[in-house]
Amino acid sequence: MNSFRTRLTIIIIAMTALSVTAAGFLMMKTFKNNHINALEDNMVRELHLIVNKMDWLTGELEEQSFYYTKEAEELKGYTDARVTFMRGDGTVIGDSDYDPRTMDNHASRKEVMEAMDKGIGQAVRPSETAGESLIYVAIPHVVVEDGNTYIIRLAMSLQEVEGSIDQLTIVLIGGLWVLCIVAAVISYRIALSLTKPLEQITKVAKRIKNMDYRARVKTTKQDEIGELGTAINAMADSLQVQMSRIRQNENQLESVLANMINGVVMIDVHGIILLMNRRAEEVLGFSARELVGRHFAEAKQQYELAQIIQEALDSREHLREEITFYFPEERLLELNLVPVRENNDGEFSGVLLVLQDVSAIRRLERMRSEFVANVSHELKTPIAAVKGFAETLLGGAVKDEETARSFLQIIFDESERLNRLIGDILELSKIESRRVPLMFSPVEMDGFIDKTVKLLEPEAKRRGIALERDVESGLYLEADEDRLRQIMMNLLSNGINYTPEGGHVTIRIYAYGDEQVRIQIRDSGIGIPKKDLPRVFERFYRVDKARSRSSGGTGLGLSIVKHLVELHKGTISVSSTVGVGTTFTIDLPVIQ
Repeated sequence: MNSFRTRLTIIIIAMTALSVTAAGFLMMKTFKNNHINALEDNMVRELHLIVNKMDWLTGELEEQSFYYTKEAEELKGYTDARVTFMRGDGTVIGDSDYDPRTMDNHASRKEVMEAMDKGIGQAVRPSETAGESLIYVAIPHVVVEDGNTYIIRLAMSLQEVEGSIDQLTIVLIGGLWVLCIVAAVISYRIALSLTKPLEQITKVAKRIKNMDYRARVKTTKQDEIGELGTAINAMADSLQVQMSRIRQNENQLESVLANMINGVVMIDVHGIILLMNRRAEEVLGFSARELVGRHFAEAKQQYELAQIIQEALDSREHLREEITFYFPEERLLELNLVPVRENNDGEFSGVLLVLQDVSAIRRLERMRSEFVANVSHELKTPIAAVKGFAETLLGGAVKDEETARSFLQIIFDESERLNRLIGDILELSKIESRRVPLMFSPVEMDGFIDKTVKLLEPEAKRRGIALERDVESGLYLEADEDRLRQIMMNLLSNGINYTPEGGHVTIRIYAYGDEQVRIQIRDSGIGIPKKDLPRVFERFYRVDKARSRSSGGTGLGLSIVKHLVELHKGTISVSSTVGVGTTFTIDLPVIQ
C-alpha cells in the first residue's frame, strides 16, 4: 500500500509540475510577445513624431550621410535607440551607431520591405552589423522637394526584454519549487486520505482471511471507499453468522458422535478412515489419532472386519453382520455398513460403519430362554409329583389310610412349593417392571434388626445356628421398611440354610461415608465357588441345587433382593470362600 501511496503522490506532483511548467513557458512567451509589441508600438509613435518634426535634406550622398548621421546621433539621445536613415533603394545614409559608408544595402531587410509595402515594417532578428538580437521598426517618408522616398528605422536591443524574461524565469523556477513542495505535501495528504481507508480495508480483509470474523472497517465517509468498507462489513457479518452456525453444527455433531452408545467409523471410497468416534475407539481398541487418515487394513483387528469392510466398498450396498471380537475384550458386535452417497448426484463416496455391542442383548436373550426353561423345569417337578401321587391314590392307595395320608402330605407340600414359586415369579416380575410402590420412611436400624432377628431365631435355633448382630447405635435409614425386611429375611434365611450346624450368621450395620449405610451379612457356611459368584443374582441359579430344593427355595430370592436394593438406589455385592463362608454387602443411601 505504501508503494501505491508513493506512486499516487509522484503522479500528482508530476502532473502539477508539468502543468506549472507549461503555464510558465506560456506566460514567458506571452510576456515576451506583449513586451515586444509594446516596444514596437512605442517605436512607431516615436518614428511618426520624428518624421513630422524633422527637416529632410536632399542632395548628394556625401552631404546626406553627414547630415543624417548627425541627426541619427542626436535622435538616439532622445529615443535611447539606434536610429538609421535609408533611401528608398536601401542605401544607408545615416546611422547613430555605425558609419553608413561601411554598411550593406538594407533593401532586402524584412522590416524595410514591409515598410515599403505596408507603410510600417517590424522585425525581430539578429543584427548582422551589431551582432545581437534587435527589434526593428521602420516607416517610409516621401520628401516633397525631390519626390524620393526615405526610410527611417529605430532598433532597440532585446537584452532588457531577455533580462526581464530571465528574472521571470528565475521567479517561475523558484515558484515552481515552492509549488512542488506544497503540491508534494498536499499530494501526500490526498494520497494518504485515499490509501489509509484502503489500508484499513486490506487489514480487515486479511483478518477475515485468517478467520477473525469480528474484524470490521470503520467507515466515516459515504463515498466509493465508504461503500466498499460497508460491503466488507456486511460480508464479515454474513461470514460470522455462517461460521457460527457451522461451528454450532460441528459442536452438535461432535457431541452427538462423542456420546453415542454405538461406535461410528466413516471410510472413504479408497478405504481411508475419515472419522472415528469415542465409542469406536473403545470397541476397536485404537485411538482416532492412530487410525484417522490411514487405510482401514492398517488396524490390526480381526480379518473378518477388514473383509466385510472391503466387501461393502466393493458391493456399495448395505451389509449387516455379527462378529465376536476378542480385543481389547471379548464382546459380540453387530456391524452395519451403510453406503454414503453425495446429495447432489448420488455418487458413491464411502461407507459408514456402525458398531453396536449386542453382548448384553444376546446375554439377556439367553437369560430369557434359560428363564423360560427354568420356569418350565421348576413347574414341571411339583406338577409331576402331584400328578404321580394323585394317580397312585386313584389307583387304590386311598384305601390304605397311612399311605394316603403320606401321599396327600406330599401333594400338599408340592402345591405349597408351586404356590411359592408362582408368587416369587409374580413378585419378581412386578419388581423388575418397577410396578411395586415403595413407602419410604425413616427406619431406626437397631430396632428394625431386633424384630427381624426375632422372626428367624426359632429356625436358627432348630438348626443350631447362632445369629450375631453388630449395629451402630442411633443409625437411621430412609427406606420402605417392609421391602427392607424382605431383603434382610432373604439373605439371613440363605445364611441359615447354607451354614452347617454350629455355625454362625453375623449382621453388621454401620455408617459408610457421609451419606450411606453399609449392611453386611456374613455366614460361616459352605461358601460359593468363585466361578459361580457372577451368576448368584440370576433367576433360578443355584450353586447347590439339591440343597436349595430341600430347603424349599425357589431360586429367585437373590434376584428379588438385587432388584429391591436397586429400587432403593443402592448396590449389592458378594464375596465368598468355599468352606469358609459368604459375605453379602449392601450400600444404601441415607436419604432417598
